[in-house]
Amino acid sequence: MGRQWLHAKRAIVNLKKGQVVGKLVKEITVAAKLGGGDVTANARLFAAVEKAKKASVTRDVIERAIAKGAGTGGEKVNLDHVAFEGYAPHKVPVIVECMTDNTQRTAPEIRVLFKKGVLGTAGSNKFLFDHTGIVEAHTAAAGADLEAAGIEAGANDFAPLTHAENDDIPEGASGARFLCDRTAVHAVATWLKANGWNVITAEIGYVAKQFPELTDAQRAEVGEFLQELEDHDDVQRVWAAVK
Repeated sequence: MGRQWLHAKRAIVNLKKGQVVGKLVKEITVAAKLGGGDVTANARLFAAVEKAKKASVTRDVIERAIAKGAGTGGEKVNLDHVAFEGYAPHKVPVIVECMTDNTQRTAPEIRVLFKKGVLGTAGSNKFLFDHTGIVEAHTAAAGADLEAAGIEAGANDFAPLTHAENDDIPEGASGARFLCDRTAVHAVATWLKANGWNVITAEIGYVAKQFPELTDAQRAEVGEFLQELEDHDDVQRVWAAVK
């Protein structure tokens, strides 16, 4: 029985790893499609490639994903962007961004995942979020002046970011989330990279304007709901009004 459990556990771990790699490869493809295949000129692509390297995605796989997205390879990418709006349990606003090659498959599957929440219509809750540029980064310099870095980089706002909040940030490093104009994402990321920061996220996304008060038990329930959404193969980003 123990041996069967061990095999089952390994299968789950391998499945999770495969899902993560699949999402990273799709993110590279999407980033290249949206901003071109030049890593030095596409901040989102640069961040996606760095994450893929940390996850031990091979160079060949990364290069094929870039070529596919940029349209320079033999394969053509056929992915549509679809956003779903709704509420997690306890009335927590959620926006789910998907990249799919089959919206008729994805839409009903997302609808099923929302069975513990409420799936709204287009435009039903986007007004509860700011649509903005987001750059997350960290530096080894202890006690780094985040405000000064944000001002120099051209960001509009910043907030400290720890390893507990984003496990791509090493423990003990100075991490931050910089918010900027949607047109300034590349400029902010480029300045940070040039000044000793490691950029882990550079994208346009949604930041909640307000956050509902939740108990620990409610937060755990919302977390489980959001994780089920994250685990779907077509889901690229889940934005939620929860801290």
